Amino acid sequence: MGLDSGTFRNGLSGLGLVCKPLCMKTRYTYWVEPDGAYLGFLNEFPDHWTQGEDLEDLKAHLRDLYETFSGEAIPGIRKEGELEIA
Repeated sequence: MGLDSGTFRNGLSGLGLVCKPLCMKTRYTYWVEPDGAYLGFLNEFPDHWTQGEDLEDLKAHLRDLYETFSGEAIPGIRKEGELEIA
């Protein structure tokens, strides 16, 4: 009988250790329009802009875009890559 994730997590916390999910990061570009709106896009998906009322709101919309574009194979979504030349 194996340990489930709850037992494993509780066992680690009993040892003074805390299990955290992996922290993923992605880069984004943003700017503030003259009317105060925050606009931005994920650098990996530069064709798809979103906006927010403030920087935190914009980040929330960018996270939604990332989840949508990373979790599905959507035709026509351009992605950025890196090529090693030598």
